[in-house]
Amino acid sequence: MANMEPKKTAMPTQDADVRKNNFDEVALGYTEEMAVFESTRCLNCKNPRCVAGCPVNIHIPDFIAKITEKDYEGAYQIISLTSSLPAVCGRVCPQESQCEKNCVRGIKDEPVGIGRLERFVADYHREHNNTQAEKPVSNGHKVAIVGAGPSGLTCAGDLAKKGYEVTIFEALHEAGGVLMYGIPEFRLPKAIVKNEIEQLKGLGVKIITNFVVGRSDTVGALMEEDGFEAVFIGSGAGLPRFMNLPGENLKGVFSANEFLTRINLMKAYQPDANTPIYYPKKCVVVGGGNVAMDAARCARRLGAEVHIVYRRSMEELPARKEEVEHAQEEGIVFDLLNNPVEVLGDENGWVNQVRCIKMELGEPDESGRRRPVPIEGSEFEIDADCMIMAIGTSPNPLIRSTTEGLEVNRKGCLVVDENLMTTKEGVYAGGDAVTGAATVISAMGAGKHAAASIDAYLSNK
Repeated sequence: MANMEPKKTAMPTQDADVRKNNFDEVALGYTEEMAVFESTRCLNCKNPRCVAGCPVNIHIPDFIAKITEKDYEGAYQIISLTSSLPAVCGRVCPQESQCEKNCVRGIKDEPVGIGRLERFVADYHREHNNTQAEKPVSNGHKVAIVGAGPSGLTCAGDLAKKGYEVTIFEALHEAGGVLMYGIPEFRLPKAIVKNEIEQLKGLGVKIITNFVVGRSDTVGALMEEDGFEAVFIGSGAGLPRFMNLPGENLKGVFSANEFLTRINLMKAYQPDANTPIYYPKKCVVVGGGNVAMDAARCARRLGAEVHIVYRRSMEELPARKEEVEHAQEEGIVFDLLNNPVEVLGDENGWVNQVRCIKMELGEPDESGRRRPVPIEGSEFEIDADCMIMAIGTSPNPLIRSTTEGLEVNRKGCLVVDENLMTTKEGVYAGGDAVTGAATVISAMGAGKHAAASIDAYLSNK
C-alpha cells in the first residue's frame, strides 16, 4: 500500500542567516529514514510517465522500489544504467519541469521527490562503496570528445562502456565544464563532480586539459592526423552576452561567466586564493535565470546587498522555484518589471549607479511570454558598485571558424541532423553548442543520443 502523504518529504537545509555567510552546500540531503519514507509515496505505475520526462530515461520506479527495500546500492546500479552523473543530476536537474512534472502523484498532491531520492542514492554509494569501475575490453575504435562538460562526459561514459577508446580534450585546467566553473559550491560541491569524473576515468576515459580545440589542434587534425574516427563537440555556450548599454565598459561591470568562474573554479572567495575577486558592497544582477540566481547568491556571500533586476514578473522568471526561494530567504531583493538602460560611473571610472526603467507586460512574443514594454518617464537609479550581466550566453565561434564544413544557424549554434551529426561527416555535436544555453540534464541527454549515434555510425562503417 502506497504512502498517501500529500506533500513530499522536506529537504533539510542550512539556516538562511548562516548559509548566506558561507559557501557550504545549502541542501543537506535526506537521511535513510527520510529517503525510505519518501520512496513509499511512489505508486510504481505500470506506465511510468516520469521516465518519459527524464532526458536520460532513468528507470525511476525501479530505483525507487529498491530504496523501499533499503537496497541503496541496487538503486544506484539501476540509475547508472542510463546516467553517468547521478550525484550531479540529483542536485541541479530541474526535476519539477521534467520527471516530477509527469508524476501521477502530482495531479492532486505534490509529486514524489525523485531528484532528492536520486541524490540520496548517489551520495550513499559514494560514501559506502569504494569499488572502481572496470575498463571494458577495447573494440579498437577511437573517439575524440571536445569539452569535458555534462554532454561530453556523458557521451564519453556511454562510449567507454561499449569499449571505445575515448579521449576528452578540455580547454580549462580542470574537467567538468559548467559543473566546475558555473554552478556554485553551495549548490554543487566540486568534490562530488571530481568523484563522478574519476568513475569515468575508471572506464578508461582519458582527459587532456589545457587543450583548446581550434588552437592547440583542430577537429580536422584530430581525425586526419591523430586517428580519431569520430568527434563529438560538446563545447557548451561560454561566450557571454551584454546589452551594449552606455557605461557598460565601466570598472565593476562583469559577465556572470567571469564572476562565477573566478569564484567557483578558481575559489577566489577563499583567503589564500591566487585569483582576485572584487567584494562589492551593493550589487545589481541583471537577468532572471539560474545563472542570475547563482551570481546573486555568490555576491551575497561576499557581503553585498544584492538586487536582481528582471524585465518581466515573477510568473515569467525562468529560474528554478527552489533557487528563487533560497535567494529570497538569503535577503536578495527582486526588482521585477524593470530593465537597465544605462550604467553611471564616478570620477575614477567605477560604476556607482545603474539607471533602470519600469516595464509593463504587453502581448506575448515568439516565446509565448508577454513582451515587456518600457513605461515612458519611469526611469530611476539603483546605487551599485558592481553590476553582473546574466542575460545568456552563446557558443564560442573558435571551433566552427577553424573547422571546414561545419554549418551554424543565425545564433551561432552548430547545425545537426536527427542523429546529432553535423554537416561534417563523422563529427557530432550536442548540448549548448547546438541548442544554446540550456540545462545540465538536457546536455546529458544530447550526450547519450550522440553516443548511440556514433556507435551506430562506426559499427556500420
